[in-house]
Amino acid sequence: MEYSPIQVRNTNEITHGFNDFTSQNTPEHSLHNPSNYQSTHSRHSHDQESAVSDSESFSSGVSYNQSPSFNDGLIRLFEGDRVHDLIKQRFVSGLGLLGKKATVVAIHRNTYSGVLEQARMQSFQIIAKAMEKKCGGDANVKFGWYGGTRDEICEIMKHGFSARMIDNSNGLYGSGIYLSPDDSPVECVKKLNVGKDGLRHMLLCRVILGKAEVVHPGSDQYHPSSDEFDSGMDNLSSPKKYIVWSAHMNTHILPEYVISFSAPSSLKGYFRIPESLRKPTSPWMPFPSLISALSKFLPPTTTKLIITYYRAHRAKKISRQELIHQVRKMIGDKLLISVIKSFRTKVCHFL
Repeated sequence: MEYSPIQVRNTNEITHGFNDFTSQNTPEHSLHNPSNYQSTHSRHSHDQESAVSDSESFSSGVSYNQSPSFNDGLIRLFEGDRVHDLIKQRFVSGLGLLGKKATVVAIHRNTYSGVLEQARMQSFQIIAKAMEKKCGGDANVKFGWYGGTRDEICEIMKHGFSARMIDNSNGLYGSGIYLSPDDSPVECVKKLNVGKDGLRHMLLCRVILGKAEVVHPGSDQYHPSSDEFDSGMDNLSSPKKYIVWSAHMNTHILPEYVISFSAPSSLKGYFRIPESLRKPTSPWMPFPSLISALSKFLPPTTTKLIITYYRAHRAKKISRQELIHQVRKMIGDKLLISVIKSFRTKVCHFL
């Protein structure tokens, strides 16, 4: 059975800052006929490769005798290539303080040259087209980051995501694959360890989100809550996590680029919130005391959910601002202010 190319609106657009380079890529060079891309781009890559030294030194002070190698289905992009430079700029700018210490060593592009790779690409197109119809014309295709070891990246490119990778997501937001929006690679970088090659590796994937729903920390969800929804996010207005349910992990995610980079072996200190932002500027009380006081007014299920959020914050999985936002949403400001004022009055009397 032969598949004819399917024109999918939005799947050839990279959102949040990548629009300019994909608008220049023809469908043949992105999703529809990657073999054409390979034949033209590989000649350009070969010419550039001859001018690249076999030994490169990076800001971490480690020298590498060769660039990272991956499956045969990937080709390397080089400095000066428009796509390479835009991805590099987007990646580094999204690392915050770490961006000054990180060096992009190599960027590889998936060519979908094998029969199975072609099938996965065409399956993604079919799903995107169906999602477009379901959602009234917008499949909500975004780009997202996924971090892993070199071996995991190779496995994903060759065979797709596995159940083992779902377990690696820690299950905080349910059972699925967690990706970070293209402007927040730092969320994935935090979890990466340095590999045997001295590098860390990231996948830049296209992701079919459709209509997303909010998934709260501590959720045991493993599929959409209703037919209305297709994926999950930790926050609809400013997401840090895209959640693709396990049943969709190999149909709604299309790996396109591998980014290999060097950075300090220890990343402690690069993701800290400045002290001025961490200190509360409004009346406050310790969260354990707050939870204890609130438990006298709230049903056990609500108290348990607040404890789940608090533990997620302690584990640095959500920010203090997100913790406060969720507590306020659950109990309301009136009760919260009353409990805090009561606590402060008791403390003042004690002093």
